[in-house]
Amino acid sequence: MTKPAAVLPVFSLLLAATLWGVIWYPLRLLETAGLGGLWTTLVIYAAALLPGLVPLARRCGELRLQPGALLVLALAAGWCNVAFILAVLEGTVVRVLLLFYLSPIWAVLLAWLLLGERFTRRVVGVFGLALAGALIMLWDPAIGTPWPSGPGDWLAVSSGLAFALSNVMVRRVQRVSVPVKTVVSWLGVLAIAAVWLALTGGFALPHVGTGVWLGALALGAIGIVVMTLSVQYGVTHMPVHRSAVILLFELVAGAVSSSLLTEEVIHTREWLGGGLIILAAYWAARLQARD
Repeated sequence: MTKPAAVLPVFSLLLAATLWGVIWYPLRLLETAGLGGLWTTLVIYAAALLPGLVPLARRCGELRLQPGALLVLALAAGWCNVAFILAVLEGTVVRVLLLFYLSPIWAVLLAWLLLGERFTRRVVGVFGLALAGALIMLWDPAIGTPWPSGPGDWLAVSSGLAFALSNVMVRRVQRVSVPVKTVVSWLGVLAIAAVWLALTGGFALPHVGTGVWLGALALGAIGIVVMTLSVQYGVTHMPVHRSAVILLFELVAGAVSSSLLTEEVIHTREWLGGGLIILAAYWAARLQARD
C-alpha cells in the first residue's frame, strides 16, 4: 500500500510544477502594465519574504549550521528565479521551458558529484524517458534546434542549471529546516535582482497604477510562497534525480496554458513529448511511493 508520507512530496512537486508552468501569464500582464521583469521580481519576492522573516527570526541559529552551503543555495536560487522570469518575458513560453528543463541533466551530474547518489537501472530508465520527451518536444524546426539562439534562450539554460544546483543544495542542507532554506532562497533572489538593477541603471521607480503594485504583491505573497514551499518540501524529502523528473510536468502545464492563452500552437511532436514526460513523472512517483 502507498504510504501517505511518501506520496505527499510527489503531490507537492506536481503542484509547484503546475504553478510554475502558468506563472508566465501574470508576469506578462504585469509587464504589459508597465512593471518590468526585474522590478516585478523585487516586488513579488519582497512580498513573499516578509511573512517568512517570522520563522527565520525564531530559527536564525540554523544559519550557522551550514553557512557555505546556504550561501551557494541563495546564489543559485537567486539566479534561477531572476533569469527564469526574464526569460519567459523575453521568449516563447514553450521554448523557454524546454531549455530550462534541460536541468535534469545538470541535476543528475551534480547529485552524482556533490551527493554521491547512485542510480539503478529503473532510475536510468525514468531519466531517459523524461529526457527523450524533452528532446522530442524541443526538436522542431519551427522553434529551432536544441541550442540557445538568443538572450532569452541563454537565460533559460542558465536558469535551469542554477535550478539543478539549488535543488542539490536543498537536498544537501539537511540540518536546516525548510522554512529557513526557503527564506534564504528568497534573499538570494532579491540580492541578484537588486544587483542586476544597479548594473543596468534601472532603479528609477516605475510609474504604474496602484492596482499593478497590489497585483504584484498578491502574486508574491500567495503564489511565490506556495510554489517555493512546495518545491523546497518535495526536494527535501526526495532524491534529486526523482524530483527533477517530476518537476518536468511544468513543461506540460506551460504548453497547455500557452496554447489556451496565446497564439502559440502546440504540435503533435510536442504533445508526444509531453506524454512521455507525464509517464516518466508517474514512474518516478511510483518509485518514490514504494521506498
